[in-house]
Amino acid sequence: MQLQPEFTDYFKQLIANFEQANPDIQVRWVDVPWADMERKILTAVSAKTAPDVVNLNPGFASQLAERNAWLDLDSKIPPETKQLYLPNIWKASTLDNKSFGIPWYLTTRVAIYNTELFKQAGVSKPPTTYTELAIAAQQIHEKTGKYAVFTTVVPEDSAEILESFVQMGVELVDAQGKAAFNTPQGKAAFQYWVDLYKNGLIPKEVLTEGHRHAIDLYQRGDTAILASGAEFLNNIATNAPAIAKASASAPQITGETGKKNVAVMNLVIPRDTNSPDAALKFALYVTNDANQLDFAKAANVLPSTVNALKNPYFSTAPTNATSADQARVVSAQQMKDAEVLVPVMKNVKQLQKAIYSNLQAAMLEQKSVDQAIDDAAEQWNSQS
Repeated sequence: MQLQPEFTDYFKQLIANFEQANPDIQVRWVDVPWADMERKILTAVSAKTAPDVVNLNPGFASQLAERNAWLDLDSKIPPETKQLYLPNIWKASTLDNKSFGIPWYLTTRVAIYNTELFKQAGVSKPPTTYTELAIAAQQIHEKTGKYAVFTTVVPEDSAEILESFVQMGVELVDAQGKAAFNTPQGKAAFQYWVDLYKNGLIPKEVLTEGHRHAIDLYQRGDTAILASGAEFLNNIATNAPAIAKASASAPQITGETGKKNVAVMNLVIPRDTNSPDAALKFALYVTNDANQLDFAKAANVLPSTVNALKNPYFSTAPTNATSADQARVVSAQQMKDAEVLVPVMKNVKQLQKAIYSNLQAAMLEQKSVDQAIDDAAEQWNSQS
């Protein structure tokens, strides 16, 4: 998914090495833009023309796992092979205790922050909690006219606000899959984002623009903090060298739970493949220790195997460390607390839509916070 042209040479070499070791298997690599991937895969799976191995993420792949679209890996992969991967990350590609995907590369958000804007606002250190973020947001806006952060409330976009609820101690659904967020903690989380919006401390475009806009605003110097993966620092260095130069990295902002997010990319194998054994062999090859380490270094991401993550590259920044080097070390250090915050569940996008659309209504004063959270719970329960 969207790895050309930056990683074309890496994959050509990877495939050549695999084919040399497996002369009876040929691999054809097709790269698909992020925006087209879901539509293309849905169509291909329905038409039984899907590729033998597909790079997705657990959130979207789980929607097709509900339809039994992927090969059941538990009967194909021995426990000792599964143990090569980080256990909480392997779990992210399971639904109803069945493994449908093999973990590949990971990103865990860091707080990339503009030290110049912090200086202008008199903010001495980056916020570590949402409570501290609200205080910093007030100070940054008052002193500089800029915003602390941009976090989208577009229902179809990033799940970052949903994740913030979990970090603030909100349980999203109960064991029966019914809404569990209509609680004092849930109300406090709703109120938190509504207050930031009503007090003018987050940009109005949070209602209309997606996560990409967060990167644009940070690169323009209009926000002080970008909650994103370390890999984006390379883009910032290219697009906005002055901002990159002023950037430093701090741990991800979290709630009282201390939980940190991790985003997982995985490899899945369609159930209808004609070559299940070859597909599995290739998927395990792409995600083995050595190949994960090489790709993580090339892409400034994290590997999902236990041994690759232990490599000193992820724990020690070089003497002449760049902001990308520092972000990588901060990012890797968070892995001990990191988890997929929004659990893999059926219709998770509908849950996000119910919460976000009602949160928007509360931000726009079309509903009270109590009404918005009641309506969100009712909306989810009526379809779950």
